[in-house]
Amino acid sequence: MKRKVTLYVFLLWMCCLQGMAQKTGMQSFSMKLGENYIYELSYKWGFMVNAGEASFVYKADRSIEGATSAYRLLYKSSKLLDTFFKMRDTLITSYNEKNELVYSQKYSEEGTYYLVDLMKFKKDGNKTIIQSLQYTLTKTKHDTTLVATGDVADLLGILFYLRGINRSLLKSGDVFPLTVVVGKDLVKIQFVYQHQAIVEHKNVKYNTHYFKIDIHDDAFESSKAAAEVWIGDDDNFLPIKVRTKMKIGYIEVYYKSSSSLAHPLSSSIPMK
Repeated sequence: MKRKVTLYVFLLWMCCLQGMAQKTGMQSFSMKLGENYIYELSYKWGFMVNAGEASFVYKADRSIEGATSAYRLLYKSSKLLDTFFKMRDTLITSYNEKNELVYSQKYSEEGTYYLVDLMKFKKDGNKTIIQSLQYTLTKTKHDTTLVATGDVADLLGILFYLRGINRSLLKSGDVFPLTVVVGKDLVKIQFVYQHQAIVEHKNVKYNTHYFKIDIHDDAFESSKAAAEVWIGDDDNFLPIKVRTKMKIGYIEVYYKSSSSLAHPLSSSIPMK
């Protein structure tokens, strides 16, 4: 269960947006090649513990056949957590020139356990065919083909799912469904828009759009509103805060810093 929950750390804090990612390709207005950003993660179970840091970069990349760009996530647990359970995770999601997902890679080092997840994606009308391979250093965990309909993403591809939403058209109660491929499982989630909100962290305030997230999977305390995400109210539409309820405690993720964004981070409110 520890390994599965770790995957969802990324899934849930990355709840950013792009409404029709697998149907029409990413709407690139909110982002550009070369941008990068960093988030800090905390875990609360009675008290708050620094859980580590995650960094993202979006860049041109043709190392995968048919791909022209890639998103990369690097997660490193804090020194405190390393004492008990060291975690190092790398996720790479590759897209073609139409910004359609074509390949996914995940390399996880968790304690003494090392796991590799590789997935190929192919569109066939409204269906997405996924070839999923998962293995450790000693054996193959699974090698299977999955078929999903509608909007589909890998864990890191959730970022693409939300970042293209036109925030000027958002209405309370709007629902955005997505199927996320996690190993050999297809996990159904949906983002439900609530309202605008102000988030404050370390004496910095942000104007945001607040979403609740329903997740249909037993790793969470409940499927209804299992997580929450606050997205910055500017043209970058970056997540500012994510809060994930777990069966024991919860995880919080906060925006830390960024560079080379497509637009000014105008969601930040100047402090007096």
